[in-house]
Amino acid sequence: MQAPPDPQQPSSWDDVWIAIPAYQESATIRALVLQALAQCPRVIVVDDGSSDGTSAQLQGLPVTLLVHDVNLGKAASLRTAFSHALAQQASCVIALDGDGQHDPADACALLAAWRRHPDRIVIGSRLHDRAQFPPSRYRANRFACFWISWAAGHPIADSQSGFRVYPREVMRIAQSGRVHGSRFTFESEILIEAAQQGHSTLAVAIPGRYPANARRSHFRPVVDIAKIVVMVARRLLLRGMAPLALWRSLKPAPVLPGRQ
Repeated sequence: MQAPPDPQQPSSWDDVWIAIPAYQESATIRALVLQALAQCPRVIVVDDGSSDGTSAQLQGLPVTLLVHDVNLGKAASLRTAFSHALAQQASCVIALDGDGQHDPADACALLAAWRRHPDRIVIGSRLHDRAQFPPSRYRANRFACFWISWAAGHPIADSQSGFRVYPREVMRIAQSGRVHGSRFTFESEILIEAAQQGHSTLAVAIPGRYPANARRSHFRPVVDIAKIVVMVARRLLLRGMAPLALWRSLKPAPVLPGRQ
């Protein structure tokens, strides 16, 4: 006798897309996309001006490949993916990085959490897995989390994780012109702007992964965190430093268990 469906699991991926921004990811992109396709048949790869043959690695795979002629940064890649997904009437997009640090098999746990809380941005949180996290990246991420949580008005477990479920309404916010950040600043600013429009975050635990064949991260801990702090400080100054938001942000961020 077949077991009844689990109401906490997504019943269908029919309205869901996986989006993978990719820049110089020829070493990891094909295996990653194959793993993503095993979860969801609708996968977007945005090749952001790669010169290493990233797009060629996807030959023969049933993916939607969108190409920028020149490198425009991760923000532009996400916006390109959002535009396509919105045109296809997607309810949400699950974004993950192209360097293999995110396991597509964890997307099911993130999607299940989003189905229960469809107004939230669901984030795959790695900071609980400190033993697998490079110390400098860990410290930089914790510093960024403090500032971004303050500006968003609620605790955010891992503000720098690119493994996220973006609901349709949040994708529209990203395309509305109210989020001005470029490159890595975008991923922080969208959390703040979305929170101000009623879309807080929810974290799901995922393991930290650092594949041996992955290229060096494009994220620069000192420079990019400094840009994020400047963006956050500007927003806080416009709101009188938002003392109530600071108080709310100091609570521990709950993290749901991930894939068992």
